Amino acid sequence: MTDHSRTVLVTGAAGGIGFATLALFASKGWRVIGVDRLPFGEGFPADGLFIQADISRADEIAVIFEKARQFTDSLDALVNNAAMQIAKPLLETSAEEWDAVMASNLRSVFLGAKLAHPLLKARGGGAVVNVSSVHAIQTSANIAAYAASKGGMLALTRAMAIEFAADNIRVNAILPGAVDTPMLRAGLGRGHAGHGDMRERLENLARKTVSGKVGRPEEIAHAIYFLADSEQSSFMTGQAMVVDGGATARLSTE
Repeated sequence: MTDHSRTVLVTGAAGGIGFATLALFASKGWRVIGVDRLPFGEGFPADGLFIQADISRADEIAVIFEKARQFTDSLDALVNNAAMQIAKPLLETSAEEWDAVMASNLRSVFLGAKLAHPLLKARGGGAVVNVSSVHAIQTSANIAAYAASKGGMLALTRAMAIEFAADNIRVNAILPGAVDTPMLRAGLGRGHAGHGDMRERLENLARKTVSGKVGRPEEIAHAIYFLADSEQSSFMTGQAMVVDGGATARLSTE
């Protein structure tokens, strides 16, 4: 079923999961607003709006939603996907690096939700999907700031779900595991997937999951769509949905 009247805003739309998510919503007939600090390049849907901006800056978030309001009088879904990752030992992480991760990954969700709320409320409700990570619940060495930001997002998701319920706005989080994105590839230097070339590291990572594979961005996009679509997930709010190929199902001591 396509519905040409529904509109979604996706942050981090130029890369990985965000790119796949934007493409899926567009293919389902939604109008899409994409946000990224990098240019999108070719092929952005003609009836959509791309905004190049940095969601880690409060002033730029305000501009994003000003432009969104000029484009549409309502939003049916907000996908908070943009994130940054700093992979280094906690003892070597500076206060500035910590703050940069929190501003990008967590504060942006808080500020974005405040500004999106009137648009989500405008036509009787909608959905917020916060893209967290398995690092919110199971983590590893040298990624503490990222893990903390993604864990904070789960608590924020629950709080938002409670406060937004009266306006018929559902708020859920998705926790992707290892998915083949530019961010995953950039982080494979942490040593947790061996030290061969990129293909070997991806294969090593895949072997560690229960499913024996690394996820594709499209697989996460479908799960995000499920949480955003009120027809499919109307009775879900305040929840954390893990999509990780079974990675968190297995004991590390096994």
